[in-house]
Amino acid sequence: MTKPTKRLFSFEFKLEAVQRFLSGENKVAVAKKLDLSSPRLLEKWVQQYRVEGEEGLRPKPKGRPKSSLAAPGKPESELQRLRRENERLRAEVAFLGKVQALRDEERR
Repeated sequence: MTKPTKRLFSFEFKLEAVQRFLSGENKVAVAKKLDLSSPRLLEKWVQQYRVEGEEGLRPKPKGRPKSSLAAPGKPESELQRLRRENERLRAEVAFLGKVQALRDEERR
């Protein structure tokens, strides 16, 4: 038994389907002609097209966007580096102060 796989549609295919629907064709007829699983899929594409234009039908990149902090192409300014180091050192001092306070409490 084979698993049903999710079909991927090209930008051109989606655009053609949306344009057929917007030109006056029935959504059920367009879905059958283009062998879509459901007319609801066509409705979804039309809604995306109306909100975002043609860009709404283009494939989106998968996954989480890359963090701007990890961008190796941008060298960090000296001021930014020093501020980040200062913040880290303040956190370290606060942590060590709390550890010392806990040890003092234990001794009592």
